[in-house]
Amino acid sequence: MGRKAGYSKKNYNYRMDPYIEGNVVRKPERTATALPRREREEIKPAVSKNARRNRAKAQQINFGYVLFLLAAAVATLFVCVNFLKLQAESTAHRRHVASLESQLSERKLENDAVYEAAVSSLDMEEIRDIAINRLGMIYADQGQIITYDSQDGDYVRQYEDVPTE
Repeated sequence: MGRKAGYSKKNYNYRMDPYIEGNVVRKPERTATALPRREREEIKPAVSKNARRNRAKAQQINFGYVLFLLAAAVATLFVCVNFLKLQAESTAHRRHVASLESQLSERKLENDAVYEAAVSSLDMEEIRDIAINRLGMIYADQGQIITYDSQDGDYVRQYEDVPTE
């Protein structure tokens, strides 16, 4: 009837041959999503009582868990706000330091300019003349100059009179 000619019932594989002739064509199997909702609910496999209880527990929210999540959210918010505050303070401090550094460089330039003006305005001959004529300075003789080797730095402190040999 619904089989092709030449095939016996033994060697005919219904699953291998997708083509069937006649009025005895099998209806296609319907998947669960293609079924109406009422039939889908009937197809659902039976769930054990423990599985249903576990699912119900999983869907419920525990008060302690909600309290823990709320505390974690508040702590996270607190940390984030403090981090942003510290970052803003750090940026403000960096700007202040940069401002102070620029003021320092300006003052150094002004100081160098004033020093150069002071040094260039000095007349060394006039200073020598005042020191010798007005103040009575005389140049040291060869025997009056004593040299010391200093291990401490650039200058020597004199705590007592220099011995005369």
